[in-house]
Amino acid sequence: MDVKTTLIERGIRATRSLGQYFLIDDGVAARMVEYAGVERGDVVLEIGAGVGSVTGKLERKAKKVYAVEKDKELCELLREQYGTKTSKTEVIEADFMKLELPEFDKVVASIPFSLSSAITYKLLRHPAGFGLAVLLYQKEFAQKLVAKPRSKSYGRLSVIAQALAEIEILEVVHRDAFYPSAPVKGAIVRLKERKQNEKLVEDKKKFFEFVTAAFDQRRKKMRTIFKASSSGSLALAELDKRPEELRPEEFVKLALECL
Repeated sequence: MDVKTTLIERGIRATRSLGQYFLIDDGVAARMVEYAGVERGDVVLEIGAGVGSVTGKLERKAKKVYAVEKDKELCELLREQYGTKTSKTEVIEADFMKLELPEFDKVVASIPFSLSSAITYKLLRHPAGFGLAVLLYQKEFAQKLVAKPRSKSYGRLSVIAQALAEIEILEVVHRDAFYPSAPVKGAIVRLKERKQNEKLVEDKKKFFEFVTAAFDQRRKKMRTIFKASSSGSLALAELDKRPEELRPEEFVKLALECL
């Protein structure tokens, strides 16, 4: 399917204010599926399926595909392609942020750039876990995901994501891989859910709140932010650091002590 031609013929336009850019590079879509290692037994969740650039690749590889799309016209287009009885793809017309997620093994998606944070946090907080996700982000956002302490990009997102997932930027995607051409470069990122820190995983909500509270006062020391003393098993060295200086694993340690 020629995505660009289909969009033009249908008169479908991207909503740039929402960071919506349609992936038209067939090679990028194919590599995303490869990076996720999608196999015949996998149930895959796709977020923002659009016109089906990635959906078609998933349909050929996976056991089942849940293609979530909010736009009614795009859903109609997807159903024309995948509405047959033999199709392995189920088109779900819904706002992903309000959707109760079906059971799945992996996530593969080119997501709206403006919803990158919201979508990432929802996957990280999903009670059943997300397994493995290969997502196409804006490059700058991807860099925040893997940022190191004391760097300009390091913040709440970096800590939470790295505490709960192993993260790798796999490739940078050129602007012309999208239609309309995106004003920024993209990046394909693979997130693999961490299985350790089970006590933390049991209460992700509190961990999110703990990290958020810390970065709301990022220039202060942790001792001041949480009015904590070095009594008990809390490490003096960690309490005397600012949030932007703490590694994700140090945040985990403090959270397990404080929560």
